[in-house]
Amino acid sequence: HVQLVESGGGSVQAGGSLRLSCAVHGRTISDLSMGWFRQAPGKEREAVAGFGTDDSTYYTSSVKGRFTTWRDNAENILYLEMNSLKPADTATYYCAGAPYRYSGSWFLFNLGSEAPYWGQGTQVTVS
Repeated sequence: HVQLVESGGGSVQAGGSLRLSCAVHGRTISDLSMGWFRQAPGKEREAVAGFGTDDSTYYTSSVKGRFTTWRDNAENILYLEMNSLKPADTATYYCAGAPYRYSGSWFLFNLGSEAPYWGQGTQVTVS
């Protein structure tokens, strides 16, 4: 049984930073292609960043240069560092994973919402 547990959301002023964590239980993180998605009220879920089993990363244009994702294999945690936050970044953020050897971009755009493993979501509010 694979479980993803997120933490690190909160409220921050525009220009501030937050770091989200996604702890993986029940599977070795390096065996998973993973990514981050977000959903704002009244909007569809959108892809944010992907991290592939080949250690490749991919960021959507709206967050590129501001967000960074990386994996700590020893701790079995995926991180998302968010800098220069904007009110438009306000959303519930979800991590997701799949037991397939995909690149970060492939995971985000070819698997996306079909990923089998999802975190519970964590709220990020930027004012």
